[in-house]
Amino acid sequence: MQFQQLQYFVAVAETRHFTRAADLVHVAQPSLSQQIKALERELGADLFQRARGNITLTDAGEALLPLARRILADADTARHEVQELVQLRSGRVRLGATPSLCTGLLPDVLRAFHDRYPGIRLLIEEGGSHDLVRELARGALDLALVVLPLPTPSPALTTVELLREDLVVVSSPEASAPGGPTRRTVRIADLEGERLVMFRHGYDLRELTVAACRAEGFEPDFAVEGGEMDAVLGFVRAGLGVAVVPRMVAARSGRGLRVTPLARPGLHRTIALAHRSDVAPPRAARELQRMLLER
Repeated sequence: MQFQQLQYFVAVAETRHFTRAADLVHVAQPSLSQQIKALERELGADLFQRARGNITLTDAGEALLPLARRILADADTARHEVQELVQLRSGRVRLGATPSLCTGLLPDVLRAFHDRYPGIRLLIEEGGSHDLVRELARGALDLALVVLPLPTPSPALTTVELLREDLVVVSSPEASAPGGPTRRTVRIADLEGERLVMFRHGYDLRELTVAACRAEGFEPDFAVEGGEMDAVLGFVRAGLGVAVVPRMVAARSGRGLRVTPLARPGLHRTIALAHRSDVAPPRAARELQRMLLER
């Protein structure tokens, strides 16, 4: 009994027509008929009653059909499992993340992933949540780390909350401490009159900081604006102003910086892992997703 014969048998059983079954499995009709006859000889029983224009299953055919379907399904499962294992030895994962997450969250997780799956190429794209959502939607990314709420909610994306992160104020140790030298925390209201080093437009942290200042009744004063994360931290170290950044970034980049927590209720941001709802991520991407969720 050959695997291919079972495929042909199921095709005839489902179409009740030899020619249509041959088209379905992409084989010439005489070849399909010969293989069915060979299967019947092997089993010692007719599987079909053949009358002109009417193909029906015999009792033997009825008994074989669910078994044949199970064998074919098991073969598909085996093929899928092997392919998924192969995907963990080679291939790629396309991950999008905001620049602050590339600095704060990702290095340790990506190092652990690379140690476990050294054959997987990691392709990282930095951008704001709006840009990353667009790249996910067009299939250019497998996964993305985005800030919630999304700038434009999309029913085509599935998001899983990853963490809720505090924001802190960073300043140069040589400059005056924001809020005064004796303050262990700083309020958003204390930033009125401070010169801020501000991220470029489209940066999630920019919108969050500006909105918090306006909620306190003042417009922030920018000393420098338009930078990415590394540039902003460098400008703060140089004493050009203060900035509001994620706690993880400040912890990793704290050398040469004064880090001051925000007083309650403070500022927070919610990080989520997003992927398309209509397409399952590749196995390697799902493994990276698992490691991020379990970190």
